[in-house]
Amino acid sequence: MGSTTGILLLTFGSAVTAEQVPAYLRSVRGGSDADPELTAEFERRFRRIGHSPLLEITAQQAAALDRLLAERHGAGAFSVSVGMQHSAPWIADAADAMVAAGITTILGIVLAPQYSRLILSGYQREIDRARSRHPGLEIAVAGAWHTMPGWIEGLSDRITEALAEAPAGPPGTATLIFTAHSLPRSVVDRDPGYLDQLHETVGAVVDRLRLPAGSWRFGWQSAGHSPAEWLKPDLLDILPELAAAGAKEVLVAPVQFVSDHLETLYDIDVAAGEQAAEHGIRLRRIAMPNASPAMIRGLAEVVERELVGTVPG
Repeated sequence: MGSTTGILLLTFGSAVTAEQVPAYLRSVRGGSDADPELTAEFERRFRRIGHSPLLEITAQQAAALDRLLAERHGAGAFSVSVGMQHSAPWIADAADAMVAAGITTILGIVLAPQYSRLILSGYQREIDRARSRHPGLEIAVAGAWHTMPGWIEGLSDRITEALAEAPAGPPGTATLIFTAHSLPRSVVDRDPGYLDQLHETVGAVVDRLRLPAGSWRFGWQSAGHSPAEWLKPDLLDILPELAAAGAKEVLVAPVQFVSDHLETLYDIDVAAGEQAAEHGIRLRRIAMPNASPAMIRGLAEVVERELVGTVPG
């Protein structure tokens, strides 16, 4: 390849500490202050987990991907940066910095393996704005990478490692729960293909690990604070069912998140963990991919599929 191509890792962003919660929620709400009770609840959650490591993990992922792409394609072929939708480093600033550095082609990769232009429309709007600010800039968002070999391999390895640490549950009892972030039913009804991608990810892992029927379930987590109908079953609804069936050990495996953040450190580890304990269950979670070698290989596969013409086998 001749000139440098920019790779922009895109994520939702996060407050890092409780003190940053009001500004973060204001961005999520398009500039309006969140309800004081909601703000206080999120501040409490951040104080409970200490801080969200999302920003530092994403920076580690970018640095590792930059190194791997240099090894595979030569120094200077790619330049990897991070852009966040609701916290610094902002997507707009990252794109502008790439253009200022002379980059004329940018590929954005949303750090969520399943992709929906509708559900993740905020990223596309930011990309469109960057294109309008910089005439001649070639910039696009990569498609879904929910079954990329590196992603499935890494996710499967995390599950295998965690399952090896827990005793088997009663026959027929689901002790592994795959989860994804819940969404309003009305949103998903407009793009049912997004659910297909989630189930394809789960199916690929189940096939790779040869998990027997009845050994796993799928549920939703982290439903929003709104009166809308959110997807079911929720993780917190599944736990009492498993307890009634005699389960003593439950392992949660998120299939949509690639990094540790509030939805894993609080929603699973704290909220679900406490509810599980009330029902006599020990709940554990797989280690998140973060900047693991398999995760970075998966991201490199996305770059190569989109820009180099290499289809991973």
